[in-house]
Amino acid sequence: MQAQSENSKILWKMETRLTWEDFQGVPLEETLFHANTNTGLSYSWGLKGTSQSMELDYHVETFFYPELSWVQADSKNDHLLKHEQLHFDISELHARKLRKLLANVDASKLNKDSREDLNKLYEKIIKERSAMQTAFDKESVHSINVEAELRWQQFVKQELDKFQAYIN
Repeated sequence: MQAQSENSKILWKMETRLTWEDFQGVPLEETLFHANTNTGLSYSWGLKGTSQSMELDYHVETFFYPELSWVQADSKNDHLLKHEQLHFDISELHARKLRKLLANVDASKLNKDSREDLNKLYEKIIKERSAMQTAFDKESVHSINVEAELRWQQFVKQELDKFQAYIN
């Protein structure tokens, strides 16, 4: 994976939708795919407070990587763009799930050796996100199955709403 500068990431925001101009990567020459969305989750944490009252301080963000995302020039249409946006939204859904898990961690039981336990939570969410991204592409046949695409749009919207309290 290439190193990314801070300027080459787009942070997920409810009011900001992807546009084709955001897809700045070079399309693969030998591929059956029309577009590719590259997203990621980052998290950081620390402990703050006193020995009597510890608090887990954490930050979780969802990113879209323009330089690693691409679209075939003759494939740009609104339907495909909505499909690619949904990949970004699925990543945000999992960021919210991670925020919920972190919000429910008992900070009084954490110490400087808790990194491994928190990383396990992160890895669990990353695996779930990857599985959902794969299922979405499989069931929608990479946006070709319009009925499946619509079901996924509705499902992801409902899930984002369910985890609204954990928006960044």
